[in-house]
Amino acid sequence: MRDESEVREQYEFLQDQLADEEMRHEGVRQLFTHYKRALGWVLEEEHL
Repeated sequence: MRDESEVREQYEFLQDQLADEEMRHEGVRQLFTHYKRALGWVLEEEHL
């Protein structure tokens, strides 16, 4: 399994990508939103 810092770095990268004005295409936004949720769940489970 990846260490927490690597997962957190990817999560923050995805948040930045979602905030970018050029990522407004709905399909791309949905894809990144799913990845963001999945990474968030991984981070939450690591701390339970």
